[in-house]
Order: sequence, then structure tokens, then C-alpha cells
Amino acid sequence: MKVGDRIRAKRQDLGMSVDELAARLGKNRATMYRYEKGDIENMPVNVLEPLAEVLQTTPAYLMGWTPDDYDWERDLDHRLDSVYGPRWDAVLKNCGGDYSKAWQAWKDIDREQAEEARKMWRVDQEATLKNKNAPVAKSHESADWKQRVGATPCNVAQVAPLLGTVRAGLPMYAEENIEGYIPIRQTDGAKYFWLNIRGDSMNAAGMNDGDQILVREQPEVENGEIAVVLVNGDEATVKTFRQEGNLVILTPRSSNPVHQPQVYDLKKTPVQVLGRVIECRKVY
Repeated sequence: MKVGDRIRAKRQDLGMSVDELAARLGKNRATMYRYEKGDIENMPVNVLEPLAEVLQTTPAYLMGWTPDDYDWERDLDHRLDSVYGPRWDAVLKNCGGDYSKAWQAWKDIDREQAEEARKMWRVDQEATLKNKNAPVAKSHESADWKQRVGATPCNVAQVAPLLGTVRAGLPMYAEENIEGYIPIRQTDGAKYFWLNIRGDSMNAAGMNDGDQILVREQPEVENGEIAVVLVNGDEATVKTFRQEGNLVILTPRSSNPVHQPQVYDLKKTPVQVLGRVIECRKVY
């Protein structure tokens, strides 16, 4: 793929017309067509840098010096919000400070951990099935123990899946995406799922790294509610939700000042509400 091909591909990915791109760069339409056709090969820096900024990528990608089209310095999709910390620092160091390689390595680690969790869950399930007909010792307690104050019989049907990840294009309830099942108390017939909290962007709301949240699947939430949201087809994020017209504001609730509100224009960036956070489960 040549420079012009990459310019055209990025423009089309953003749903941007040649006229719009030309206007934002202060160029005429004919010049932009010449760039995309490769008629102008020696692109000056004072054109390349603003062009990359408008196309939400880097000069290095447009010139073909790197296959990664993501602008890690601007981090428009806020990918780094979910990967900071000692483990990320170690991965980044091992990758020589290359954010693109570190991001891929991080995703590989997540997949390996998810696969290990699924294997452990399957072993537990197989053990349960083998022992389901095992003799049960008689209890010294009376048969009406369920009626005692504070005692609630266990209903194995009241469980929700713990999902490894939520991402566009990946079926949420696919078998390979389910790490296990956790009991729930809700009996309203709605769909629920659990997610693991990563990072400290919601620690002021009592959701700490490693906790598990229960989410009620629904396409809309009220302003001010905590929601699981899919932004621009990337992995889901958990934030306080607010919508004002075409603007969506996702606000962290964190003691860490690095986390700031994220504002998205729905005309430019797709934002999909996946559900409302119902409760948080501490994992020790």
C-alpha cells in the first residue's frame, strides 16, 4: 500500500469526503486527489503532520514506516486508560517502549489468562458432573431449615455469565468469551452479565481493580447512571453516562487525576450503551 492508498483508506474509514478533508487542511480538492493518486510523492512536513492529525493517525503510518495506524501520543480512543500500572510498565519496557508492540502483547496476555480461566472452569464443571450422583450425608438439622430466618435456598438457575471481554464484532455470550458463572439475586427476567474491573478509573464509586460488576443488559440509561459503554468499536468501558443532544460525556469517578471526562460527538464517533451497572462484587 502506497502513501496515497493509506490517505484514502483512512479518510474513508472516518467517513470523510475529499472536500471535507481539503477544507480542514486549507487545500483545494484537486490537490487532495493528487495526494491520494500519488501524483505528489514528496509531501512536505507542514502538510504531512496536519494531514495525519485530521486522519487520526501518525505521519509514520502515512509514510509506510509503521503498520500501526493508531496515534498513541494522542490516544483518542483512551486505550491507555485501561492498561496503566506496574504490569503495563513492565510490558512496555520489554517491548522497548514501542506502544504498538506493547498493546498487542497486553492483548495476548489477556487472551492467555482468559483461556486459563476457561480451562479451570471446565475442570470444575466436569468434577461437578462426576460427583452429582455421589451419596449425600444426612444432615443433623431438620428438613425445614430453609424456612429459618435469614436462610435462602440456592437456585442454580439464578446465575449470570462472567464475560472475558466486550468488544464490537464479538458475540457477548459466545462460549469462548465466558469465563464462568456467578450467582445473582435478580429475578426480573432481564439479561445480566458480570465483568471484571480493570484499573482505578471508577475507584471513587467503590469499583476497584479486580472487582466484578453485575450489569443489566439494556440499550439506554438515565443521565448520571453508571453504564458499560462501547466506544468506536473498541473494548467496553465503565463510566458515568450523560448525553446532551449529540454529545455523550463519559465521566470517571476516580481519585486518580489522570482520568478525565471523555466527550464524544455521535456524528463522528459511535457510542453504544450495553447496560447499567447494578452492583459491585469484591474479590479477595
